Amino acid sequence: MLQLVDLTRRFGDKRAVDRVSLSIGDGEMVGVIGRSGAGKSTLLRLINRLIDPSEGKIVFDGTDVAALRGKDLRAWRARTAMIFQQFNLVNRLDVLTNVMCGRLYDIPAPRVLLKWFTPTERALAIQALDRLGMADVAMNRADALSGGQQQRVAIARALMQRPKIVLADEPIASLDPLNAKLVMDALADINRRDGITVLTNLHTLDTARAYCRRIIGMSAGRVVYDGAPAGLTDHVLRDIYGQNAHETLDERLTSTSLPTAALAALAG
Repeated sequence: MLQLVDLTRRFGDKRAVDRVSLSIGDGEMVGVIGRSGAGKSTLLRLINRLIDPSEGKIVFDGTDVAALRGKDLRAWRARTAMIFQQFNLVNRLDVLTNVMCGRLYDIPAPRVLLKWFTPTERALAIQALDRLGMADVAMNRADALSGGQQQRVAIARALMQRPKIVLADEPIASLDPLNAKLVMDALADINRRDGITVLTNLHTLDTARAYCRRIIGMSAGRVVYDGAPAGLTDHVLRDIYGQNAHETLDERLTSTSLPTAALAALAG
């Protein structure tokens, strides 16, 4: 279990994350929603220890994550795989090498860059790509792929880390509806089949409702909602998105949401 206790991150006088306390059970798929600047991305970066907390605790299975250093910190970052909106692939490298970069924490970087992989390592990478429907482009350069393909490669790279938790920071924000569905389906499959905890920031409410049984709403760095999608009443949405909640949501839903047919199929 992952536990956040009064977790706070300050940037100057601003509290980007303000005394957040949460317990995330093993195998949950949790969506985090809120306006830009609500603290969603900062929260995930705190959990992964890409940034350090100003106050509070991060505890996983009894381990004080905030106190980890050196090799132990690198191992934690491997266990909490990050997936970014910008994909964060190395464009000049082929897809297979990008996926193998997920093993950097236990494979020396020069060996990865020189593509000195064992047969077992190659097989695991191809298996991860095949699971995402990307094995046929394993030797293509990363920058030759579409955005949706690059994000699926990034998910394959995350699988190579053998994570306990996947942290996805706006993974579909820059994708068209079809590719957004493919990426969300992949995350849901990883959660369901592997039992891996998935914590994902989402910018569309309908996507969060369709894929996540638990939704956390953030506003001004604080958690203002934590519960099932059915509990997202108009009053709660105003707490999360402000008084113009419906205008904001309508704009987002019409521009970047998943296809209505896909959502209906998921709901059914």
